[in-house]
Amino acid sequence: MKKNKRTIELVAKAIDHTMLQPHATEDDIRRLCDEAVQYGFAAVCINPIYVPMAYRLLSGSGVNVCTVVGFPLGSTFKEVKVEEASRAVEEGASEVDMVISLPMLKSRRYDYVEEEIREIKRAIGDNILKVIIECCYLTDEEKIAAARIIERAGADFVKTSTGFGPSGAKIEDVKLLRSVLPPHVKIKAAGGIRTGEQALSFLEAGADRIGTSSGTRIIEELKWMLER
Repeated sequence: MKKNKRTIELVAKAIDHTMLQPHATEDDIRRLCDEAVQYGFAAVCINPIYVPMAYRLLSGSGVNVCTVVGFPLGSTFKEVKVEEASRAVEEGASEVDMVISLPMLKSRRYDYVEEEIREIKRAIGDNILKVIIECCYLTDEEKIAAARIIERAGADFVKTSTGFGPSGAKIEDVKLLRSVLPPHVKIKAAGGIRTGEQALSFLEAGADRIGTSSGTRIIEELKWMLER
C-alpha cells in the first residue's frame, strides 16, 4: 500500500483505539477519547463501565463507542451476554465486540454458538456486532466453522483475537477468514499490532478494522515514513 496522506487517513479510519486494561482510570479514558478525536479513529474500544463516560466525551465527534461483551473468555451464560450487550447500547455504545462461546465452539455445539450470536445481534439492532473468535485456540477447521456460523447469525465482523490470549492477530488468519467470508462480513484484526507496517500488512491482507492500543504510534510512524 502506497504511503501518502490519504493512506494515513484511511488507516486512521480503520483503527479502534483500544484500552481494555483492568487498571485503566477515568483520566486514561479521557486521554483515549481525546486522541481518537485528534487522529480521526473509527472508534474507542473500552470496558463496559466506561461506556457512559466515553459516550458523553465523544458525542458529535464522529468517533464511535465500542465495548466488549463476555470478555475475555466468552464462557459466561448466554443470557448474561445478551443483557450486557443490550445495556451497553442503552448507555451509548454503537459497536459491540463479543467473545464467541469458546467452550461450545470447541465442543462442536454449533447451534448454541449461532443462537447466542443471533440473540445478541437481535438485542443491539442496527448497531455493529463484532464476534471475537480467539484464533490462537482454534484449528483452521474451527476458524472456518466459526466464520460461517457468524455469517449465518447476522453479525457484522469476525474479530481475530481478544489480545488477552497467548498470541494475537496473524496475517494468515486474516487471509483464511477473508477467503471464506462474503464481502459484507468484515474482519477486525486485533492483538499485538503495534507498528505502521503491521497495520498496513493486515489491511492489505483483508482486514477492515485494526484493534490496537498503539493507534497514535501507528499513525505517527506512518507520518514519519511519509516525510522521509
